[in-house]
Amino acid sequence: MSIQSTIKRITAPDIRALKGQEPIVSLTAYHAHTARIIDPYVDFMLVGDSLGMVMHGFDSTVPVPLELMIMHGAAVVRGSAKALVVVDMPFGSYEESCEVAFRNAARIMKETGCGAIKLEGGAYMAETIAYLSDRGIPVMAHVGLTPQAVNVMGGFKTQGRQKSEWAAIEADAISVSEAGAFAIVLEGMAEPLAEKITKLVDVPTIGIGASSACDGQILVLEDMLGLSPRVPRFVKEFGQIGAAIEGAVELYADEVRARNFPGEAHVYGMKASASSKAKGKPSSKAKSEVVGGKGRTSAKSK
Repeated sequence: MSIQSTIKRITAPDIRALKGQEPIVSLTAYHAHTARIIDPYVDFMLVGDSLGMVMHGFDSTVPVPLELMIMHGAAVVRGSAKALVVVDMPFGSYEESCEVAFRNAARIMKETGCGAIKLEGGAYMAETIAYLSDRGIPVMAHVGLTPQAVNVMGGFKTQGRQKSEWAAIEADAISVSEAGAFAIVLEGMAEPLAEKITKLVDVPTIGIGASSACDGQILVLEDMLGLSPRVPRFVKEFGQIGAAIEGAVELYADEVRARNFPGEAHVYGMKASASSKAKGKPSSKAKSEVVGGKGRTSAKSK
């Protein structure tokens, strides 16, 4: 019996029920190996379209195709057993209409096995969120700094640092909450605004560059592990894995060039041939001699 069949996976309603309770822990995950490592410690893992920048070298999340999200999402589901897996809907896969959004969201859920999808946008996406939720697709919303709109925003700019911006962002959060989103990511947002929104809405808020008062927090795994060359101000590096990897690779290169690796413990010797096995043990009159480090029997007469 597989471990997946013995552990009850967290669901979207479970996350929704944590509003105002114990803080929700989340990280991004892009492949099975890291999903397996973080699974015992997080409530949900997000297969974010940030994988386009982190893993594939894009300048933004805009170029990420649906097929790439499905491939990584399926890997994360296979590598995890407990945490809810949420998969981002990439740019262009849901904005056109409710019907297009449903078709692509249903495909993501069918082909990955994930438990929910996430899409960006405020009040203008409320109808789509309601349409998906009514048809059995749990939706996590995302307001504030929305990376897929980077070309409209003119860059990755913090939202709500002027009081005049607050009303529109508050309205976005309330709209997606009332439309049926089970949680809302608040990204790149002035701390007092994120705290206020958390009190205003009935669903959990998940902060990333927002407020410690949010109902939960999420970071890009590679950022918090020290694997990214540059990180935003809101990231705390809880590890320095990048430096450890570089040190290990340098040591490997040195040992290969010095012919110290592979050593005796890392290579395979020969097995006895079938013909020698068929001959069996030498008779008592035979004398064994070792040739070339391998046992070879030669019979010498008395």
